[in-house]
Amino acid sequence: MNPSLSDQLDENELNLLASAIPRIAILVGGADGDFDSNERAWAEKLVHIRSFNSPSGLEELYDLANTQFTDHMEELFGSYPSQPRDRNEQIARELAPINDILAKLDPSLSWMTYKSLRSFAWHIARTSGGFLGFGSISQEEEYWVGLPFLRKVEAPDGEEE
Repeated sequence: MNPSLSDQLDENELNLLASAIPRIAILVGGADGDFDSNERAWAEKLVHIRSFNSPSGLEELYDLANTQFTDHMEELFGSYPSQPRDRNEQIARELAPINDILAKLDPSLSWMTYKSLRSFAWHIARTSGGFLGFGSISQEEEYWVGLPFLRKVEAPDGEEE
C-alpha cells in the first residue's frame, strides 16, 4: 500500500499542494488571456472526478482541492493581476515551493503527484479551441502546460512514464 500525502506532509504543505490545483487551472486556462467558462467548468468537474478516482495516495489531495473548489478558484482569480503574463509569473512564484514538497515525498508518491499535476494542466489546456472545444492548445498554454516552475520528477524504477 502506498503511503498517503498526509503521512509525509504537514497540514500547511498539504494545503499548499491542494491550492496548487485551482492555481494551475487559472495558470493554464488563462494563459491565452481568456479563462473561459468551459475551462472553469471542466476544471471543477475534473477535480471532482479525481477526488474519488485517483491513484492510491492522491485521493486526499483531490478531495481537499474539491472542497469549495469553484469558490477558491474564483477568489484566487479575482486576486491576481489581469494581465496573463503578470498573473502567471505570480502563480509560478507561488507554486515554486512545491518543488520542496515533492522532494520530501516518497519517490513513488512524488512522481505520481508530479505526473498528476501535469496531467491536470494538460486537460485544462485541451478544453478550449479546436473541434467542439477540444484539441487545440494555444501557444501561451503550451508553455505553461508543462509547469516549467516544477523540477522534473523521474519515474522510480518499476514505474511507467
